[in-house]
Amino acid sequence: MRKFRCLIPILLLSTFSLRAQKAITLDDCFTQFQFYPEPSGQFQYMRDGVHYADADAQGLHLFDVRNPGLDSLVPLNLPESATTFDDFVFSPDETRILLRTNVTPVYRHSVIADYYVYDLKTQRATNLFDQGIEQFAEFAPDGHKVAFVSGNNLYYRDVTMDKNTQITTDGAANKVLNGLPDWVYEEEFSPMDGNGMKALAWSPDGTKIAFLRFDESLVPEMPLTWYEGDAYPRYSKFKYPKVGEQNSTVTAHVFDLKTGKITLVNTEYDGGGDHYLPRLHWTPDGRLVITRLNRGQDVLELLIADDNTGAVSLLHRETDPAYVEIESENKLIFLKNRPQFMWMSEQSGFSHLYLYSIQPAAAMKPIALTSGAYDLTAFYGVDEKNGKFYYQTATPTPLDRQIWEGSLEGAAPRLLTPGNGTHEAAFSPTFDYYTLTRSDVNTPPVVELREISGKVVRVLTDNDRVRRNLKTHSFVSKEFFSFKLPGDTISLNGWMLQPKQLQAGKKYPVLIDIYGGPGSQTVQNQYDGYYDAWRQMLVQKGIIVVSVDNRGTGARGRDFKKCTQLELGKLETEDQISAARYLGTLPYVDAARIGIWGWSFGGYLSTSCILKGNDVFKMAVAVAPVVNWKWYDSAYTERYMRTAKENAGGYERNSPINFANLLKGDNYLLCHGIADDNVHWQQSAEMVNALIKANKQFEQHYYPNRNHGIYGDNATIHLFSKITEFVQEQLQH
Repeated sequence: MRKFRCLIPILLLSTFSLRAQKAITLDDCFTQFQFYPEPSGQFQYMRDGVHYADADAQGLHLFDVRNPGLDSLVPLNLPESATTFDDFVFSPDETRILLRTNVTPVYRHSVIADYYVYDLKTQRATNLFDQGIEQFAEFAPDGHKVAFVSGNNLYYRDVTMDKNTQITTDGAANKVLNGLPDWVYEEEFSPMDGNGMKALAWSPDGTKIAFLRFDESLVPEMPLTWYEGDAYPRYSKFKYPKVGEQNSTVTAHVFDLKTGKITLVNTEYDGGGDHYLPRLHWTPDGRLVITRLNRGQDVLELLIADDNTGAVSLLHRETDPAYVEIESENKLIFLKNRPQFMWMSEQSGFSHLYLYSIQPAAAMKPIALTSGAYDLTAFYGVDEKNGKFYYQTATPTPLDRQIWEGSLEGAAPRLLTPGNGTHEAAFSPTFDYYTLTRSDVNTPPVVELREISGKVVRVLTDNDRVRRNLKTHSFVSKEFFSFKLPGDTISLNGWMLQPKQLQAGKKYPVLIDIYGGPGSQTVQNQYDGYYDAWRQMLVQKGIIVVSVDNRGTGARGRDFKKCTQLELGKLETEDQISAARYLGTLPYVDAARIGIWGWSFGGYLSTSCILKGNDVFKMAVAVAPVVNWKWYDSAYTERYMRTAKENAGGYERNSPINFANLLKGDNYLLCHGIADDNVHWQQSAEMVNALIKANKQFEQHYYPNRNHGIYGDNATIHLFSKITEFVQEQLQH
């Protein structure tokens, strides 16, 4: 990693050169998206591994990776209501397509929609369910059936007979959910991509469906208010378990399509105890495996279930003094041709991949398939036929990402992506080809189709339009740096954007842009075409923009990530204050004009910093911040803090609402969406109460009917117009 060095101030560009620089506007950033890269080529491969498909209103486009000029079109005979589909999925035998249309978001990940099953042989489209809208529709392995949820009940459709079968009948809003996750499961146990955590799973032979049932009757409700132009606002409510409150009672069940029987799986602890069931898996030979996580999330168990009796036995148990990580859907992979499974774990101090026996009696010691002082950051799949598997690592530095081919037999891994930068991959089913997306901090992504040997077949996307826009708008290079914390033991990584030409003797204001939450990373060698455009606009206005990854962030091993346990926010705040003090020592930085801003956890940190670092920070902007950890959801907060009853001091010491009296000056802007289902507007409303009680002046901006993302009907550009204005007023005057 290259440390940042002070640039020698040079003379300003000529008047002609300055005029040649095209100014970046908020419209460029948030309306026109001038610097946002083209889609990364995540098309759908066919089973043969050499064809891939895309679909639009014209029909189904089929491509051959070996012949880029070959594009065959299969017209789709769709009813008008199905022509606006936004997503499609092939059945396993590729004779049918599941089309999704009329989509409405539910929470952050999941959606409700209308689904159609299109038969490629008969060219007939059938509405999946004509009695309501559906969720989590999924083909059975044989392709002849589709499981789905409607009205909180689980169904399946036999598409060969055009017949729907209702599996559960007790589903009810804010009471019982069958086959779909409740709010806290969706928010805290969903993969980063996709449509949310899956709460149903077909058996390999398609004769059974495992599903989770959520009884949220006793979970406290959270109200939302909607202002829609009527004389009275509309009110809604949903179940949201906060710290220490009642979670949903979650049970696992197996439905047998042949007998119609539903079997309850015994996932309860001996002697009782609250727990989560965040994953359902089937082994290739048809055994159900359920992931059970205790409420404190420091003990994770894999349970093998007898789907006829409901009895369970222990397959694997993992513990961690802090918490067991469960982010990836691909954390657990069962091999088809040998009685083993692959499992990601931090047991060595870094995230790595291990091979375990599926037979507990065999007592086989786990085999480390990857090892070293680096984190494995993604697992792409296993090619059992050739004994290979594919994964991503935070190497050669924690800022970078590389793709590797590993060996199940222990041979040395093969690097597929030499050099620095961020590399992401999607492999064909046969692992003969893969799409590689590569970028670095100053270079938009290039997407290539490659043979597994590494040979480039062709470039799918080069983002030349974005490159030209960066040049015409005179984007400056983002530079990495590092500095040591007090005590000279730990270094933190950061990046900096500074004006193209620094004037000799001039000191510039700085805005620190942060997130800083557990396992996150803002300082990465990867192109950002969204927020970076706005940051570059600030740089054009003469403001240096910086981001620093504090302790608790990711890609630097277990200890660095989990050192914040039980004191969430303490070290993070101290580190951002230390970063500001370090920046203040640089000859071109005005130490009296350093500000900070962030969203969500970043808003929490910016609020904490303007209070506890009031002698360092001149201003702060907080969007949708948590200000009291007691008011955030159970699964997230208790993972890092345990309950308030167990850790009262940790909650009190690290909740900004308790330090409102430390605010100095009218230098704090608080923004929030009033309909935020994630970090509730309650957090900001109570912070306002605390600031008023302390007789502190501040500014506030609220957005009715907007959720945690604050978007729609000009909300985004309106928000950033206010933030930009506030930053300039505070730091440039």
